[in-house]
Amino acid sequence: MIKLFLKSTLFTLLLSAITVVSKAQIGYDYAQYDLGLGGAFNTVYGDAESLKSTPSIAVSFNYNQTPYANYIFELQSGNLEGGSITSATGRYFKNSYTALVFRGQLQAGEIMDYSGGGIMGGLKNLYLSTGVGYVLNDMKKINRESYVLEYNDGTPFYTGGLNKSNELYIPARIGYEFKFFNQYNQPSFKLDIGYQLNFDLTDNLDGFTAGKNKDVWSQISINLKFALGGVTSYRKTL
Repeated sequence: MIKLFLKSTLFTLLLSAITVVSKAQIGYDYAQYDLGLGGAFNTVYGDAESLKSTPSIAVSFNYNQTPYANYIFELQSGNLEGGSITSATGRYFKNSYTALVFRGQLQAGEIMDYSGGGIMGGLKNLYLSTGVGYVLNDMKKINRESYVLEYNDGTPFYTGGLNKSNELYIPARIGYEFKFFNQYNQPSFKLDIGYQLNFDLTDNLDGFTAGKNKDVWSQISINLKFALGGVTSYRKTL
């Protein structure tokens, strides 16, 4: 009786191990941590009349609660620029900025059934993301006086604001994450393409405080993400 019990127990354990290995081989496993490197083109919609597109770079650390529910900590650095000294107001700025961002990201695969493939299989990596950001602004160049407009006393029209400021903003992002798998069917490399609008909670992103609307800036970005480890399993195939 004891030998039979031991054989049954060993058989059960062996069968469980085989099941776990089989699940890993058909694509249930993923890394919980990624390192991301990327860049973006930025456009500020603020108080300057004309728009310019400027570059920035970013490094990020990603925690993947699941393959389709992610938390991103990101550090950005770059330039924001806009306006022209020949415009009516004369507003021109060049902002050398640094930003810290935390975002939660939900991909469609977390809430949809994509087991049948097809369109659903293609949509599973589409995501929405939002969170909070903190930006440090440093105006390297700024023009506040107009060469066209004057006040009644003949002095040039002037736009006030801050040359340095620290501000909170709300990022709102839509994007798509292409996943590339290694020999163990685990996502080891990802290509993230996104469009993001950042809603400034004050009005000094461009160095000018004018009008009723707060500043907004957009980003078109590409990020490369590399799996770091912490491999665990998901409830569905990837």
